[in-house]
Amino acid sequence: MVIFPLPRQAGTPLLIKMFVDEVEVKLRAGDGGNGCVSFRREKYIEKGGPDGGDGGNGGSVILIADENSADLRTYHFKPHWNAENGVGGMGRNKFGRRGKPCEMKVPPGTVVINTSTGETVMELLESGDRQILLQGGSGGWGNLRFKSSVNRAPRQFKEGTPGEHGKFRFILKSIADLGLVGYPNAGKSTLITNITAARPKTASYPFTTLNPVIGVLEAEEDGLRVQIADIPGLIEGAHVNKGLGHKFLRHIERCKGLVILIDLSGQDGRPPWEDYQNLIKELDYYGQGLAEKPRLVVVNKIDESAAAQNLEPFRKETGVDPVTVSCLLGEGMPQLRKSLFAFARKVTES
Repeated sequence: MVIFPLPRQAGTPLLIKMFVDEVEVKLRAGDGGNGCVSFRREKYIEKGGPDGGDGGNGGSVILIADENSADLRTYHFKPHWNAENGVGGMGRNKFGRRGKPCEMKVPPGTVVINTSTGETVMELLESGDRQILLQGGSGGWGNLRFKSSVNRAPRQFKEGTPGEHGKFRFILKSIADLGLVGYPNAGKSTLITNITAARPKTASYPFTTLNPVIGVLEAEEDGLRVQIADIPGLIEGAHVNKGLGHKFLRHIERCKGLVILIDLSGQDGRPPWEDYQNLIKELDYYGQGLAEKPRLVVVNKIDESAAAQNLEPFRKETGVDPVTVSCLLGEGMPQLRKSLFAFARKVTES
């Protein structure tokens, strides 16, 4: 979860924008309604017999992947959710109404973990995915069910069964084709603004981007759509909870490839090749196969004199021939788009 204040003028209320990608919730499906014991009693009708109806089933807890849900903030503010209980049966052979299900909308990419066992219960990957997390209880039987040739006036009935319940952790892992990774101030937000319609906040200070942003790059010739996730800047030691990046590395676990963006000018006093090597180390320390994912390396701020001087040493130290761009001036963007499409096709086919 990330909380940050937005700029405001004196005398105006403070607004808080939140991005929540992990919550714990307590959920309960509805109990089944009890069966009814009843006998038909009407004037002029003898030996009416039993007519108790069954109880209704309890509502289930259902998760639905909804592309219009950006994060899990709804369940941060309201962690307890219950489905409706089934209604008990009634006389005249009337069955009780079923309880309404509790339908919970979550973003695609949500993982559900049972907090008691640590087991991953389900994952909802595609928009429209619909899965039952907790089953509602079954309705009980009315006494009509127990009528037989030797039991013409049964007083037995069956109670409804309890609905399932439990505590769960919802974890959001964004679904994107490519993950954009780099140090703070490397220019990731400016880059994704130049090549997609995404409009993350940009500024000249570190950690401007405080939550993952997904942009879509579309090829004109064949309509190929490439989703790119901009991950908040990593720093050395991110895998041990330094900075912000450790909270969001999970968002690139499902990416087919990574785009590594490096500030080639070395404005922060670090050699660019060391930035690259340290980023790979952080991905390796985090695990989940991130360091083994295919990589496209892009170096930024090539318009600055220091960057031009660092290009050859970068190639020599890393053994990588990067794509060179200036996100601020827009230089190299056509070539970058071609490289991104070629890279996306390669990792998709492999």
